Amino acid sequence: MTAIAVTIAGSDSGGGAGIQADLKTFSALGVYGASVITALTAQNTLGVSAIHDVPADFVAAQIDAVFSDLKVDAVKIGMLSQPAVIEAVGDGLVRHEISRIVLDPVMVAASGDPLVAPEAVSVLIERLLPVASLVTPNLPEAARLLGATPARNAAEMVGQARGLLALGARAVLLKGGHGEGRESADVLAVPDGETWFRAARHETRNTHGTGCTLSSAIAAGLAKGRSLTEAVADAKTYITAAIKAADELEIGAGHGPVHHFHRLWPTRQ
Repeated sequence: MTAIAVTIAGSDSGGGAGIQADLKTFSALGVYGASVITALTAQNTLGVSAIHDVPADFVAAQIDAVFSDLKVDAVKIGMLSQPAVIEAVGDGLVRHEISRIVLDPVMVAASGDPLVAPEAVSVLIERLLPVASLVTPNLPEAARLLGATPARNAAEMVGQARGLLALGARAVLLKGGHGEGRESADVLAVPDGETWFRAARHETRNTHGTGCTLSSAIAAGLAKGRSLTEAVADAKTYITAAIKAADELEIGAGHGPVHHFHRLWPTRQ
């Protein structure tokens, strides 16, 4: 049986993040990818110049078209910029009884450009946090969801991850990529404990799409029947290698993308 994952997210016209990064990741990891587009961005490696939101009823139509035909094994949710779109996605997931859901609460692009309307944050917490199998915020996103300042150390990361559990999340992967130190450490928090995933930090400016790629890699693992812990561990290995190989690509003048196909493309000579 072919493993199928669906990304519900915004389009990145530059190809490094969003829907494009998710579909590349699914393909690189041997999973068939389908998509529901929630917003169009005019975007490149230098930043976001415009956002066009897809009407909520058309988002719902895409969901019904995809889920009524394909046997979907997992869903990754990314950029949802408007409350009505969040409501449409929440209703669609319930309507089609989807159980494996990875929610990446995308709020700010790598360039620093905001991607979510302020009024959408509370709706996201209310409608999607409780239905997601896993929520994958970075440090600034977790802080915004909690109305706090970003965690500065391991103890504060655990505290904020558990704070998101208290808001209704079933499991939280709080990503430490925005932190400091020689390691990039992420903590997976579930009601009965925490597990850390660590990797050496690789210095590069080509980190566009890291969050999208990690969350879609986790969804790909879940689609293939991996446990949550196994899917996170596999995804951490994949994104670490994709970041390390990012400088093999020469894409744009700003924050370039990670190398989604580092396992498949020949190394640059």
